[in-house]
Formats: sequence, C-alpha cells, structure tokens
Amino acid sequence: MTRKYGVRVEIEPPLGRYRIRLGAEVAEALGTGTPVVALESTILSHGLPRPRNLEVGAEIERTVRATGAVPATVGVLGGEIVVGLDAEQLRHLALTDGVAKASVRDLPVLAAKRGDGATTVASTAAVAAAVGIPVFATGGLGGVHRDAATTFDESADLGTLARTPIAVVCAGVKSILDVPATLERLESSGVTVLGYRTDQFPGFYLSDSGYPVGWRADEVSEIAETLRATRELKLGSGAVVVANPLPVSEQLDPALHDRVLAEGLAGLEREGVTGKDVTPYLLAHFHAATEGESLTVNTRIILRNAELAGRIAVAFAGTRTALA
Repeated sequence: MTRKYGVRVEIEPPLGRYRIRLGAEVAEALGTGTPVVALESTILSHGLPRPRNLEVGAEIERTVRATGAVPATVGVLGGEIVVGLDAEQLRHLALTDGVAKASVRDLPVLAAKRGDGATTVASTAAVAAAVGIPVFATGGLGGVHRDAATTFDESADLGTLARTPIAVVCAGVKSILDVPATLERLESSGVTVLGYRTDQFPGFYLSDSGYPVGWRADEVSEIAETLRATRELKLGSGAVVVANPLPVSEQLDPALHDRVLAEGLAGLEREGVTGKDVTPYLLAHFHAATEGESLTVNTRIILRNAELAGRIAVAFAGTRTALA
C-alpha cells in the first residue's frame, strides 16, 4: 500500500482502524528470523540539534547494519505507528517542527488525531516487543527524579520496562536523576540489570554512577543466553537492562560534570522548573555549559549502544536458530 510516507507492510490483516505497521525491510527480517534492533526516534526530534540529529540517525542505523542486524527506528507518522522508518520518514521526524514526544500513553491520542510523534524509551520498547523485536538500543533510561519524594515524578520508562519482555542496551540512567532510587525501583519491579564488562552501574555521561549492578556479563554470548533463559523460563514479563558504560577515556570530565549539574539543579529551583520540563532544562544546560561536549558524549553513547545491541541481536538469533 503506497502512502504519503512510503510503502508499509501490515503485521496482519487489519481488524480495526488502528494498527502498527512494519517497514518492508523489517517485515522481511522478522519473517525470516534475521536479527533486528529497535531504535527510538526521540533522540532525533528532541535530543540533538539540527541537522546533526539526522546525521546521527543515519550513523546509528549504519552501526547496527555493520553488526549484521537490521535497524528498526520507530516513529508515528500521520497517526500510524511505524516500525522501520525509511530515509524520508526519518528526515520528516528529524527536521519538522511540532513533532510530539510520544510515550506509551500518547500513542492512542496521536493515532486518533493523525499526528506525528517521536517515540521515547517506553513507547519504543512497548511497540518493539509487540511486533516481536527482542533487542532495543537507546542512550540512557529515564528514572526516578531527585525530588520524587515530594513530586512523585518518575519516568514512564520504569513502569513499561517492568512489564515488557525486551533487552534494552543503555548507558544507565541520566546522571541528573536519582540513580539509587531508580535502581531500587528497577529491582522492586523485577527488571534484570546486567553490567556489560562492569560491576558498576554507569551514569550516562559518566562511566560509573557510584552504584553497583547485581550481575555482570563479560561476553555478548552470556547476554544472549540470559535472554534465551528469560524467554524459556517464563517467570516474568520484565525487561533485561544491559548497562554499557563509556570507557573512562571517553566520558565527560567528572569535575566538569559535577559542577554543571550543581549549577543546573540550582537553576531549577531558582526558576521554578518542575515536572516534565526538568529533564529538557537540565540537558539544555549541560549542552550550553559544556560548550557542546555533552552532546558529543551523548553521540558516542548511542553509537556504542547500537553496536552492542546489534551484536546481542545477532547472538540471540543464533541461539534461536540452534534450537530450530
């Protein structure tokens, strides 16, 4: 079926008006057992400046392809949830004003209003799992905010990961959040956290948040076997978070990070910024105060995570093939 944004392949014959659509390459890959890695689109529309966002989007997809996996960037176009955006669709979400930042709760509204949206960690994970993609690469997870004891502000990522069977490769959670509270929430929600070649949970810009992970995996094959065990044992429906830290030599300078974070937190209080505006405010402050270095680090993070996710997807596909 030819549409404004390209050819889409339906997952199954439509039973209703609303459904998830697969790009042709992703549909073929899933049908043949070729490994696929899901990618979010919020980093393109809201996380990076133009036109660098579009360049990074292409780099991420090339990185996944280099591992032997197929990239499947998720987005909402004209109300349709699409898994496997083509070049034109990526360009549209990256360069168009007014694209909504879409978590799981926003997807039905965008569908009804025929709107455009870029998917977050939560919505990308939910959509990917719904169509059978087992691995998802992102930059950093959302989590518990530092003032959550009074505001109850927690990212929807946490609730979604608690009920979504997917592996999420990330660099931990953004250091602007309450890291220990986030780890506690993941634990109480039954989400498995693996440190890839590390015993410490990374802090996004930083290689080490100062808090340990419960389990460590030194080889991609270990992660793939953990995913296989999760699927076969069927003891829960939660995600497996693979925490992939930056090398120390590539992290943001810790002294600079701590100073900029303290300034940003003071700015929040001074300007009365609360709720969903907190994270964009702090990320923008990091960008300005580090003269763009935080965005450089952010790009290194997502490319490294995409590469690891691709390798995991290939290894996991191999374990499934061995069982066939």
